[in-house]
Amino acid sequence: MDHTKTKIVSTIGPASEAEDKIRELVKAGVSIFRLNTSHDKEEVHKKRIETIRKVSAELKTTVGVLVDLQGPKIRVGNLKEPKQLENGQIVKLKPSIEEEEGFIPVDYFGIVEDVAKGDRILLDDGKLELRVVSTHGTYLTAEVVHGGLLKKRKGLNIPGSTASLSAVTERDVHFIKFAVENNADYVALSFVRERDDILKAKQYIKDFGGNIPVVAKIEKPQAVKNLNAIITAADAVMVARGDLGIELSIEEVPIVQKQIVKEANAQRKGVIVATQMLESMIEQPLPTRAEASDVANAIIDGADAVMLSGETAMGAYPVEAVSMMTTIAGSLEKSKCLHLNHYVHSHEVYDLDSQAICSAIIQMLDTVEVSAIVAFTKTGYTARMLSKAKPSVPIIAFTHDQTVCNRLNLFWDVYPRVISEKKMKATDLLAKVDEILIKEKSLNAGDKVLITGGMSFISSKIGRTNFIKLHQIGATSTIYAKGE
Repeated sequence: MDHTKTKIVSTIGPASEAEDKIRELVKAGVSIFRLNTSHDKEEVHKKRIETIRKVSAELKTTVGVLVDLQGPKIRVGNLKEPKQLENGQIVKLKPSIEEEEGFIPVDYFGIVEDVAKGDRILLDDGKLELRVVSTHGTYLTAEVVHGGLLKKRKGLNIPGSTASLSAVTERDVHFIKFAVENNADYVALSFVRERDDILKAKQYIKDFGGNIPVVAKIEKPQAVKNLNAIITAADAVMVARGDLGIELSIEEVPIVQKQIVKEANAQRKGVIVATQMLESMIEQPLPTRAEASDVANAIIDGADAVMLSGETAMGAYPVEAVSMMTTIAGSLEKSKCLHLNHYVHSHEVYDLDSQAICSAIIQMLDTVEVSAIVAFTKTGYTARMLSKAKPSVPIIAFTHDQTVCNRLNLFWDVYPRVISEKKMKATDLLAKVDEILIKEKSLNAGDKVLITGGMSFISSKIGRTNFIKLHQIGATSTIYAKGE
């Protein structure tokens, strides 16, 4: 199987849901599958999760599942037939699902209260633009600025004017329950505006008996304004450039992308860059040069993962798209473009001991020739911290928990592995690790690795990172940098 340091998130859909296709995608380099709850019913997504888990077990590899909530997405209602909107035309919009004579239906019932004269209304991913002329209690009038053919159920954006929308919709609550019941590894919250949106989603997860990390999708100007607080509350973030590019000026998106990635890395949170990365591969077997550069630049920015959407959900070349992304990432990772072994202290001032240990490990990579970092972790904390330094050697994370293993699959150059044995003597644990490193990770007897983690890994307690060990695979003795 082809795996790069950069993780690949693949959206599963009609073009990729068959068992043999999922198997091909995993072999091509997929680390996490995204389920887009904007489309398809619960039973369809349930079957997809079952197939992903089955294929993962058969291939003896780790694959995560991310349930992406639709969020308060506004759409045009059910038009009887497409409408041709002409520049300068005055149209009427009314909150409704079904079309009424003389009105364009909109499924957002707060639209009249949330807009004012002069506000922009964007339709169909920004292809069509309206400008609000006036509001009339139950409907509004708008002038067509950029016309075109409007079809039913197309998306509608009102930049900065959706205060009446709840961050977690009734449909989202339904799928949060679904995610908990089906042991999803991540839940992604769409159209986040503030910290409390994340906390609200986490409370629903808790109420349903779950403990699933939440990915904050940054796609609104309010989210950019509240970025620091949102990332602090979230477990990971996604640069969702589709709606972000509609809500903001398009030239702002690359700058905001870098800002989001930088802040996420400073806070030790996973970060995914998404949307239109290899868009032309929905229909063509090769991407454009600009798309290849886009993927590479997202990785240079510091993304843990890059994501494919329509390319794998409904495209003609889903496996080829993943293989191309793997090739681009792999080529870049072999170059000198990436800034490796760079540890920046986090805002987490309460855990300076763990930061000091991780910082020391990164410094040792410049002076000691090692083949890998081995991280024993109960929660994934140790591996996540190390990943953010972009070490020049892979991080092999051992954990007792398959769920922790799945979640670590989001992080750059982390290769998680479940080790089922618990409460082993340190010497027996090392012998088992040596066996796995040789058989499964292509390391050799005599290679040196840096081992780190919390000593509580071999007990029942949860503790922070507190030791470093320089270990030679297959050797009878070890050199200690800090006590055992």
